Order: sequence, then structure tokens, then C-alpha cells
Amino acid sequence: MKNYYRVMLGRKSIYAAAAHAGGYICADFEIPQDLSPDLGDDWRAFNKKFVPIFMAGHPDKTKIGAGLACGALWTVSKGIAKGDLVISPDGMGTYFVGEVSGDYFYVHGEPSPHRRPVKWLPQTIQRADMSEALRNSTGSIGTVSTITQYASEIEKLIGATVVPVSLPADPTVEDPVAFAMEKHLEDFLVKNWTQTDLGKDYDIFAEDGELVGQQYPTDTGPMDVLAIKKDKSELLVVELKRGRASDVVVGQVLRYMGFVKEELAEPSQAVRGVIIALEDDIRIRRALAMTPMIDFFRYQMTFKLVKGIA
Repeated sequence: MKNYYRVMLGRKSIYAAAAHAGGYICADFEIPQDLSPDLGDDWRAFNKKFVPIFMAGHPDKTKIGAGLACGALWTVSKGIAKGDLVISPDGMGTYFVGEVSGDYFYVHGEPSPHRRPVKWLPQTIQRADMSEALRNSTGSIGTVSTITQYASEIEKLIGATVVPVSLPADPTVEDPVAFAMEKHLEDFLVKNWTQTDLGKDYDIFAEDGELVGQQYPTDTGPMDVLAIKKDKSELLVVELKRGRASDVVVGQVLRYMGFVKEELAEPSQAVRGVIIALEDDIRIRRALAMTPMIDFFRYQMTFKLVKGIA
């Protein structure tokens, strides 16, 4: 299945014009060496080698920020497959659209030297024409983000047709319609984090003033939210389920917590988990009774009608 990505071509799209003219996408992260020998299918092995290299050159960075940087570098260099579609902003409200056409190559001595060939299409997308949801996803921080869930909209915007992307069955949510709405809950939580009970004690993880804790990648899938306690003593994995969560989600959160403990946490930092859903049931209550390091929160939604014309 073809996947869709938003790829930033340098900070503030500084390399967008050159990349469009040259037919490539690119990344930097100040690792000046050819990555070809290390681009296997396992991004975790890649990170294991390059996170220490990145941190040696950026002693002010945390392991969490370093993991995100190296993960993005692997995705651009290897994770995006030939035939996948990328859209890249030019910094002025227009997005170039292209199909990745080849494997990684390294250009020594050039800015942003880690590159993939791209066949740029004549069509472009205007940010003003995107839905709010797509604008939010393409405006997220970081070098690369997955936007496959918006495949139909993207293809419509460039005047093409696409087979509708089926949402994967998620065993952790019992209502398939609820699964489709999960991203909206996540975005709402992130935007209103400081107003929640969690926001009193935790901050969504940030690096250089930018939030990087939303959809943080792991080797078993992306975490919805990675947060850190205000006194830095604890990392928090937050998993959101828009609907009634099943007990399977407990195992999912434990896997994420294991990744955080082994790969990201400092020796002195504890790791906890939180599940947020509309409802629970007896099965998840039984599972949570044996996992005191995971808390459960229910969210509430309100709706009202206001008569009259504004």
C-alpha cells in the first residue's frame, strides 16, 4: 500500500527550492557520513548506533530528542518506500507533491546531504485548500510525519484518484467508528493539555521549545503522547482510545513503557502509563488491578444548541 508523508526540507523550508529543482528530498541532523551501510529495515538498530553519535555532537540534547532525530533520519533515508507520496512546504503556503523514485544517496559537502530521489509532480497543493485536520498534520513539527490517513483528500487536491484507505482494525478499541475519531481526541488533548489533571504535574515532552512528545515513534508503533513530570523524575506514556477501551490496550501501553524505560529514560527516571477512554469494562479493570503503574481516565464530552443567528 502506498503511504503518504509530509517532509520538511530544512528548517523553515530553507532547502525547498533547491530540492524541488534537483529532484530530491533531504535531511541533515549534522551527521556528516554516508549512511548506506547502516540502512537496514530495523530502525531500532540504526538508532542504537547513531543516537550516541548524534548526542556526542549535541551534548545539550536529551536521549528522547536524539531518538526522534535519528528516527526521522532513518525514515527519510530508508523508511519511506519507493512509490510513496511526499508533500513538502515551500515556506510560503504552497506544498510540492512528489513520488519517491529511488534509494538513499549521500552528497558529501552539501547542505542537508542525506537524500532520496523524487519525481516532483506539476501539481501543487495550497495550504488554504486543505481541511483543518490535514493542515494540523502537515503543520506538525519535525522533519517527517505520516499523513496516509489523508490519502483521499491529498489525491483529490492534486486531481488524482485513489483507492480509499481502509482504517486498520484496532483490537484495543471495540468501536471501529471510534477508532476513526481518535486523532481528533489526541489533537484536542495536546492543545488543552495545561487545563487537564495531567497537565498539573506533567508537560508534553519538548525539545528546543517545540513539542516532540506527540506521536513519538517506538519499535512497536507511535505513542500518542510522551510526557515528563515537571520535576523531571518520571516519564509518562499516554494512550488515547475514543470509545470503550478493551484490556488489550494494557499490553500495548506496557510495551510502550518498556521501550521508554530501555531506550529513553535516564537511570533515575521512573516510567508510568495512562489510558484515556470514554468507557471501561470489567476486563480492563481486572487487568489494571494488576498493573498499578498504569492509571485510567475517562473523558467526557458536552454538546449544546444555541438558538439564534450569531
